[in-house]
Order: sequence, then C-alpha cells, then structure tokens
Amino acid sequence: MTTRRHNIPVTTIPRTIEDLRRTQLLPPRLLRRAIRQAELKGHRLGGVESDRTRSDLESLFLDLIRPHGDRIPRPEVNVGLGRWTVDFLWRRERVVVETDFWTYHRGSVAWQDDHARDLDLRSAGYTVLRFTDLQLENEPGRVIGDIERELERGRR
Repeated sequence: MTTRRHNIPVTTIPRTIEDLRRTQLLPPRLLRRAIRQAELKGHRLGGVESDRTRSDLESLFLDLIRPHGDRIPRPEVNVGLGRWTVDFLWRRERVVVETDFWTYHRGSVAWQDDHARDLDLRSAGYTVLRFTDLQLENEPGRVIGDIERELERGRR
C-alpha cells in the first residue's frame, strides 16, 4: 500500500517494515530498531513478534538471562510502575533492572531522572539494579549472580 506525502508516493510504515524484512537489506539489529520505533509510534505490525524492548541493550539483557530461565524467570519488559516506565520488572519479587548505555543516559536531565526514579521505586519497596552495556558484555556472570541474589531475597 502506498500513500502520498507532499505529492510524492511513499509506502506506509508497516509496508516499509515488511519490505525490509522480505528483502533482508538491513542487518538484524537495525531491522529490530525499525520495528521498535514503529511500535513506539503506535503502529501494529502483523506477523512481527515483539519482545517489547526499546533498544539493542535491552535485547542483549534478555539474551543474557534467557539461558538461566530455570532460576531467572522472564521479566515484564518496559512496563509502567507508578509514574515511571521501567526496563525490566519482576513484580512479585519487587525487583527492577535498568540497563544503561552512556549515549542514552548522558546529560543532567537523564541523570536526575534516573536518580529520581530509583528513589521513588526504593521508597515503594522495590530493589533497583542498574547495569551498563559494558557490564552486560564483559561481566555477565556477575550480572546474573546479582539478579539471582535479589530475586531470591524477594521470594523470602
């Protein structure tokens, strides 16, 4: 399906995504990014399974914990908790994980928001764990151990 923009024929966003999937012109990470952006703008994409992540870093986190599913159940992804949207939530255990990448978390506003979110969530009884991209890539065992400990503590 096409539409017109400034009298120029263009394809719709869902059609463009489908064409990109079919032609395999983009590397998988860029296709996932395009799908995420389309979904965040409210487009429903038929035949596309979403893991609800908003970044490659969040996808990396899910890939990291997946093999440990016997001890680390799949969390809720990008869900509202009070006035905040958190990256990962284990609701029953009251554990939140935030994944941070310098490019998206630099600057005073993001820094202040992150700390305000953490304070609000801790005040509401949640444990907040933060992991950087380098920790996920270079120290996966420590990250997994940290999450396992907090989930176990939350189950008591």
